[in-house]
Amino acid sequence: MDSETQRKLQEIDTADWKPIPVEYGQEILSVRVPPGCTILSMKEIPPLADPRAAVEEALSHPIGSPTIEAIIAKKGKPAAEIRAAVTVSDITRPVPYKGGKGILRPLLNRLEAAGIPRSGITIVVGNGMHRPSTREEHVEMFGDDILRDYRIVDHNCEDLPSLTFVGKSQTGGDVFVNSVFYGADLRIATGLVESHYMAGLSGGRKSICPGLVDKRTIEKFHSPAFLESPKAQNLVLEGNPCHEESLAIARTVGVDFIVNATLDKDLRPTGIFAGDLVAAHKAAGDLVRDYVLVPVEREYDIVLTHGGYVGRNHYQAVKAAHNALPAIRKGGTLIVAADNRDREPIGGPEYRSLLHMLKIQGEEHYMRMIEAPGWCFTKDQWEPEMWAKVFRKIAAEDFVYCTHTIPREDYCMIPGQCGLDYLADPEGRPSAEAVREMVENALRLAVAQHRARGVEPAVAFIREGPYAIPYLKATGKVPS
Repeated sequence: MDSETQRKLQEIDTADWKPIPVEYGQEILSVRVPPGCTILSMKEIPPLADPRAAVEEALSHPIGSPTIEAIIAKKGKPAAEIRAAVTVSDITRPVPYKGGKGILRPLLNRLEAAGIPRSGITIVVGNGMHRPSTREEHVEMFGDDILRDYRIVDHNCEDLPSLTFVGKSQTGGDVFVNSVFYGADLRIATGLVESHYMAGLSGGRKSICPGLVDKRTIEKFHSPAFLESPKAQNLVLEGNPCHEESLAIARTVGVDFIVNATLDKDLRPTGIFAGDLVAAHKAAGDLVRDYVLVPVEREYDIVLTHGGYVGRNHYQAVKAAHNALPAIRKGGTLIVAADNRDREPIGGPEYRSLLHMLKIQGEEHYMRMIEAPGWCFTKDQWEPEMWAKVFRKIAAEDFVYCTHTIPREDYCMIPGQCGLDYLADPEGRPSAEAVREMVENALRLAVAQHRARGVEPAVAFIREGPYAIPYLKATGKVPS
C-alpha cells in the first residue's frame, strides 16, 4: 500500500463503525462498516424441518405428473430391462444431493424398489461447458456410497461421438444431446431452482440445455442475441429467449420427471419439488420469487457484496456483481469479496483470455468485438459480457475485487482494482483473514473519495450476496 493511500485511510475515523458478518467461502469475516450502512436481506423463510420426509412426500405426490413408479409401469417393458438416466448438476451448484437427507439417494431407492437394477441406472453430470468434475468433487457432491453403487459419467459438449442429434431448436439450430441420457428409457432431471441472471431461474429445463447439449447449442444459448435481451434477467421467464430456447430443447429431448430443490441463504433446503418438467419447476420458482426479491428504497453510493457458494472462481462471481446493480447508483463503488477456491480460481483459459481483453479494451469495445460479423464464437465469452454489463453502470476503477486465492501476477487480467492493494503488508500469500482487511480498507477509501467530492455516501451490504435480487421500488418494476 502506497503512502498516499495510507494517509487517506488515516483520515477516516472508524471508531463508530459496526461489525457485520460477511460470508467468504466456508468462513465468516467480521467486517466493520459505517454506522449508517443499510443491510439488504432476503425474506426469512424456514428451512425444512425434515428434508428426508419432504423428499419422500414430493416423490409420492408429484406436481402435474404420475409418480415415478407409475411412469415406469407404463414404459412397455419389464422394469428389470429399463435403462434409467438421472442428470445432476456439477460442483458449481450447491444442490443437496448427498446423504440420507439429500434428494439423490431417495430417488435412486425408488427406481430400485420399482424393479430397475443398479446396473441399469446411470448418473450423468450436466457440465454444460464447464470443465469435467474430479473424483473428489463427486465425493463432495454425492458421497462415497453413490460412487460405489452407481455409474457416473460427465457430459462433454465437444465430444460429438458421445452426442445424439435430436432435431432443430426453435431458433433453427441443430441440437445434439448426451447419448447416455437420450438413449435411456427413463429420463430424470435434478437440480437447484434459484434466480438466474440470464435464464430467469435455474433448474428444470436448464438441466438439459445447457447442461447436456452440444457446444454450438450452448453458444447460441449464451449469444449476445440472447443475453442482450432486456428479458434475459433474474426471475423473468415470459419473453426470455434463454428460457424459451432451453424449455423447447428440453421438451424435444423428453424428460419424464424432475426433482428440484430450493435453498435458503444458508443453503438449507426450503422445498422439494418433483414431477412435471414445467409444473414442478413453476412451483419451485414461485417460492423462490417470494423470498429472494429485496425491495430497495434508493440506489446507494457504495455497495458491498460477496460471492457466496457460487463464487468458487472469478467466472462464477460475476453473479454477485451483476445482481448488485439495481442497488447501486450509476458511477457508484462496488466491492466484492469472493473465495475463489476452485482449482482454476479465475476460470478456464478461454475465459482468462477474454476477461483480459475486456480489461484492456473496455466494455464497449468488447461488445463490438463479440458482436462483429466475423467474430468466431469463443467458449466462455458470455461471462465477460456479463462483467461488461457491470461496467456499464460503474467504472472499473470504482470496482474492488477481494480474494486471497488469486496471486498478484494474475490480477493483470481482472478488470477493476486489486484487493491486494488494500493490504498494509501485501507480501507473501495472504490468508482468508486478510480479505477482511482488504474489504474494510476498500470501504474506508471509498468513503474518503465520496467525501472529497462533498458527498456523505450512502452504504449498503447485500447480506446474501448473489442469491438476493434487489429491485428499486421507485421504478415499480418487480421482476416476474
